[in-house]
Amino acid sequence: MEWFDWTIYASFAIFFSSQFFPPGNETTALLATFGIFAVGFFMRPVGGWVLGIFSDRYGRKAALGLTILMMAGGSLIIAITPTYATIGLAAPLLLTAARLLQGLSLGGEYASATTFLAEMAPPNKRGFYSSFVFFSAAVGILAASAVGWILTSVLTKADMAAWGWRIPFLLGALGGLAGMWIRRAIPETEAFSHAKKAGVEKQPLRTLLRDHPREVLRIVGFSVLTTFAFYIFVAYVPTYAIRQVGADPKTAFAANTVALIVFMLVQPLFGMLSDRIGRKPQLIFFAAGYLLFFYPLMTTLGPSFGSILAVELFGLVLYAMYTAIAPAIMSEQFPTSVRAVGIGTPYNLVVALLGGTTPYLLTWLQSKGMERWFFYYVLAGAVITLITFIRMPETKGQVLK
Repeated sequence: MEWFDWTIYASFAIFFSSQFFPPGNETTALLATFGIFAVGFFMRPVGGWVLGIFSDRYGRKAALGLTILMMAGGSLIIAITPTYATIGLAAPLLLTAARLLQGLSLGGEYASATTFLAEMAPPNKRGFYSSFVFFSAAVGILAASAVGWILTSVLTKADMAAWGWRIPFLLGALGGLAGMWIRRAIPETEAFSHAKKAGVEKQPLRTLLRDHPREVLRIVGFSVLTTFAFYIFVAYVPTYAIRQVGADPKTAFAANTVALIVFMLVQPLFGMLSDRIGRKPQLIFFAAGYLLFFYPLMTTLGPSFGSILAVELFGLVLYAMYTAIAPAIMSEQFPTSVRAVGIGTPYNLVVALLGGTTPYLLTWLQSKGMERWFFYYVLAGAVITLITFIRMPETKGQVLK
C-alpha cells in the first residue's frame, strides 16, 4: 500500500497538476508539481536516518507500523485538499506537506522492510526471501498503474482533471488501514531480539560512518543506476510517452501495467537464481545491459502499445535482477545494530538527489527539446554502478553479523 500511495503521485500528476496551481500554463503547473515530488524525496534521507535509528532501537515491527500510518495520512491529505481556485496558495502548501510526510515514511519503510526480511531468512535462501520486498512493492505499483488504466478508460480527460485523480489517493488512504492490521500480527526478528539483549547503539550514525565507511559508499554506488531505473520505467515512461511521442493515455498505462506484472513475477526467480550462482554475476549483467542498450531503446520509443511495452520490459526485467536481491546485498553489508540506519541513510540520500529530480529534469529538458541529454546522465550512472558491482565482494550464503 505504501508503494501504491507513493507511485500514484507521479502517475496522476499530469491530471491534477493544474488543480493545485494558477491556471494558464500546463507545463509550468506540471513542473511545479514535479518540483513538490522532488521536495518529498528530500525527506527520504531524514526518514532513513530517523526511522532507521528507531528501527534499530525499538524493532522492525514498530517501525513498519509507523511508516504505513504516515504514508496513508499523506494520501488522505492530498485526496481531500481543495483546489487552488478554492483556497489559493494553501492548496500547493498542503500538497507539499503531504509529500514531506510520505517522503519521511518511505525513507524508513525501505530500510525496515529490507532488514526484516533479510533477518528472518536462512542464509542459503536470503536472495529468495528478499525478493518479496520488491514483489510486494510491485503489487502496489501495479495496482497504481491498473487504477490509472481503468480510470482513463472510463472517465474523460476533463473528468480525470476535475475529480477522477482524487480516487486513487482515497484508495491509498483506506488501504493503509488494512496494512496497519496486517503489521500488528507480525513477529519481531530473532536477530533484532538478540542484538537488543546485547544493548543498542547509542550513536548509530557515528558508529556507522566510523566503522563502515566502505560499506556506506558501496550502498551509494548500488543506488545510482537503480534509482534512475525505478523512476524512469515505473513512474515516468507513461507520462513521457503521452507528452513526448503522442501516445494515448490508455495505451501508455496498459503497457506499463503488463510490464509491471512481468516485473513482479520474475522477482522470486531472480532471488533464487542469486542463491545458486551468486549475487555478482546477476548484478553485473543488469548494469552492463543498461550501459549497452538503454540509449538505443529510449530514443526509438513510439506511441504504439508494442513499442512502449518493449521499452518497459527491457527496463523492468533487467532492473528486477537487482531489485530481487537488493535487500539481501544491502543487509549483508552491516551488523544488526546499525543495519537499518546503514541501509536507510545512504540509499535514501541518493534517491533524494537523483530520483526526486528525475521527472522534473526530464520535463524541463523536454520543454527545451534536449531530453536526450538525460539519457547520457543515466549512462554515466550505469558506469558508476557497474564498477561498484565489479569491486564488491561476493556475499551469497553469508551469515548475518
